[in-house]
Amino acid sequence: MSNTGRPAMAVRGAVTEARGAAADVLTDMRGGELLDSAFERRTTRLDPRDRRWTRELVFGMLRRRSWLDALLDDRVRGGLAKLDPDLIDLLRLGAYQLLAMGSVPPYAAIGQTVELAKSRHGIGASKLANAVLRRLDREREGLVVATPEDPVEALALQYSHPRWLVARWIARWGANETRQLLEANNREAPLVARPYHVVREQLEAMLESAGVTVGDAPLVPDSLVLTGGVGAMTELGAFKQGLFHLQDPASTLVTRYAALPSGVQVADLCSAPGGKALELARSASVVYAGDASFARLARVRENVRRLDASNIIPFVGDARFPAVSGMDAVLIDVPCTGTGTFRRHPDSRWRLRVSDLAVLAAMQRSILRAAATAVRPGGLLIYSTCSLETEENDAQIESFLSDNPEWRLEPPPEGAVPGDVLDAGRLRVLPQRHGTDGAFAARLRRADPATA
Repeated sequence: MSNTGRPAMAVRGAVTEARGAAADVLTDMRGGELLDSAFERRTTRLDPRDRRWTRELVFGMLRRRSWLDALLDDRVRGGLAKLDPDLIDLLRLGAYQLLAMGSVPPYAAIGQTVELAKSRHGIGASKLANAVLRRLDREREGLVVATPEDPVEALALQYSHPRWLVARWIARWGANETRQLLEANNREAPLVARPYHVVREQLEAMLESAGVTVGDAPLVPDSLVLTGGVGAMTELGAFKQGLFHLQDPASTLVTRYAALPSGVQVADLCSAPGGKALELARSASVVYAGDASFARLARVRENVRRLDASNIIPFVGDARFPAVSGMDAVLIDVPCTGTGTFRRHPDSRWRLRVSDLAVLAAMQRSILRAAATAVRPGGLLIYSTCSLETEENDAQIESFLSDNPEWRLEPPPEGAVPGDVLDAGRLRVLPQRHGTDGAFAARLRRADPATA
């Protein structure tokens, strides 16, 4: 921020680079790209302040999209549906700056959106953007969105989530707890550091000496929440020296729940971006870290190199056809709907379709059955997701156990994880109850005929 409290931004033509990047990210997403990769690519040229500002804008807009759409729809003649999808996104960005970003003066939110609309869609679109946003600004004190009569629809609109998902969650948890989940999903996800090669106190001292403020992470006492002063993460000395990696407590708990003995040979068959492999490598003799995507495996390699985790061996491989066998333990953090990580990935809620549940469940089933063949008799298989959905979690485990009598669910040793994240021997971490991402895991033991 500049001394006036306004963002100090590089300008590209009449439009700031940050706003141009935000519009480009949304274009990429409409083309099917994920938010994280589009954001990474489009903001590499921005300085850290502009990058943070752009992140606040894009992620914030996606978290409040339904509410913004309702306001805009009332002020566009004929409704939003008749407009070009790119122009709709520009109006959303403008409205979010106007109504939710205190650092942006109204003239800048309106003027910059008008310029973007003009450069991308011509004079007619710029006049429309000007009229709609000026009206929003004039009426800001009395803005109301009509509350739908249907209570599910009302929650979906208030918290900007698809109705079908809200309905599912209400059926499982009731309206009050679902509201808490929706609120959790709309909060900014914190950066949580896991010390590596050092203990928490050493990392805390290093970060604080670099001007970073830290706090306690929920559920995982040796993790640190980075609460301020981070600047450019990659410029921190502790980051360059490979003394921490970023990981939400829910993910850390999956590897704690696995509770693998020291010195074992482990395969992590869906390993990208590599955080769980790094945690397993703390005690394993070797971790074979496989992923089907060469591009995603590059993240694993980068993490392994930076943290000097020499006992991790990355490889490209499809978990449905394991390239390893006879493992002491296998972790499969399977592809899933990711409904437990909506606060980190606000695009996911708008991308998901009901049909994705069936498609992903079929893939999870095939990965689970294939991965089981890579575990030696007497070994462990840990199945995990970052989903909250029964079809991807409990139903998969129950189906597998009923088809494979030589396997049984084995809860972790006492004290491996806090008692309130255990549910019938399974790990169940919920955003609305635990203040973290969501995660599920089941620890399965293969019978060993030799010890029977």
